[in-house]
Amino acid sequence: MKKILLLSFILLTITLFSQEKRTQRVWRVNFLNPGIEYEMPIGNNSTLSIGAGIGYSGSYPHSSTSDVDTGLVYAINPFLDVQHKWFYNFEKRKIKELNITNNSGNFVSARMLTRGKTLFGDDIVTKSLDFAVGPTWGIQRKYGKNFHLLFDMGPIYYFDVDGGHGLFPFTFQLNLGFDL
Repeated sequence: MKKILLLSFILLTITLFSQEKRTQRVWRVNFLNPGIEYEMPIGNNSTLSIGAGIGYSGSYPHSSTSDVDTGLVYAINPFLDVQHKWFYNFEKRKIKELNITNNSGNFVSARMLTRGKTLFGDDIVTKSLDFAVGPTWGIQRKYGKNFHLLFDMGPIYYFDVDGGHGLFPFTFQLNLGFDL
């Protein structure tokens, strides 16, 4: 069984890295949720995006310390955001003569978000570390010379190091920034 898994991994790696890549390496500085991001190609139509910074976040139902948890409680937390994005409309955009520079396209992704202890806010949202994983659908675009827009949304499963966990049916991300 281990040999089959190893062989499958090797074949997948060769396949991913041997194709002509339409995706590009991009460094970004985001200012809506201040941070830096690096997006690297890992396949013909897929990238791995890694972002870190300090940004706004809301509370998960189990983590709020207020009497009434609306999910609208805010906090500023350090974060690490990792996404594997699969772009599905590069060819369509090329045919319509739309920009695909710096991975401008629509995508589905597998996302993992880690937040650190709340630095300040109107509630203690995260006492230590929490994690969220889930699928997303999104768009990202490059406008003009360097301006970058990313929007994605999807359900997440969240958990923390204190044993709290649950399913949050809808979360979204909006990033504005500049491609370097």
